[in-house]
Amino acid sequence: MSAFVAVQLVGFPLCSTSSSSSSSRPSALAASGGFSASRNFRVKGDEASTSFSNAVSFVGDLKVVQPTIGGRNVALSVSSAALFPFLRGKKKDVEKVKIELLDAIAPLDRGANASPDDLARVDLICQELEKLNPSKAPLKSPLVNGKWKLIYTTSESILKKSRPGLLRPNGPIYQAINTDTLRAQNMETWPYFNQVTANLVPIDSRKVLVKFDYFKLFGLVSVKAPERARGELEITYVDEQLRVSRGYKGNLFVLVMEDPGYRVPL
Repeated sequence: MSAFVAVQLVGFPLCSTSSSSSSSRPSALAASGGFSASRNFRVKGDEASTSFSNAVSFVGDLKVVQPTIGGRNVALSVSSAALFPFLRGKKKDVEKVKIELLDAIAPLDRGANASPDDLARVDLICQELEKLNPSKAPLKSPLVNGKWKLIYTTSESILKKSRPGLLRPNGPIYQAINTDTLRAQNMETWPYFNQVTANLVPIDSRKVLVKFDYFKLFGLVSVKAPERARGELEITYVDEQLRVSRGYKGNLFVLVMEDPGYRVPL
């Protein structure tokens, strides 16, 4: 039994500072598409009144603070993304790998048309993306919560490639997870409209034991799941848009966020 599907139903896979004499940097950054704001105030000393100002510019996630005294720049403080440029490079790498993955998946009909070479290529790209996972403890991340749309899998019990095309799941397939209630749900649409719900038992910060409780056949008839209906699911990559999971039988699942506010029935 797959960890994503069970009993022929959709289931689980289962600041540094530096001196500068130029006052143009914040305004130049703002002109490049950022946001610039300044604040001026005066401090009165024993002998004279000195004018201070702070100019703050935002460009993407880069924050530049340029304090001045008497109109002259005296220090520059930047965010960690500027002090550690590899952080910005990593973000670019993630987006590049995600695009590569989506491009590789696009013509594969959720995996039903994947050749051995396609399977190997997609798995390799997923491995590369998993190394860049921004969440080291996905089950503690709110990013996991919500309703996800399955766009690729290697699970034969989901794809049902041995069946004629009209008898395969042809509509969207969804998986929903709520980590606060440790509940999950998988939903087929056309033509069967089958569903399954499950309780999740954390194994570690990435993996859960999936214990199915009820199947709903054709969207109408509820059937209690047998005790043996269980599997494991490991979340190997997750962000706001994309999730990669692996089942205990080695099946791979790629999903995109559909509805972050969706709640699984208790």
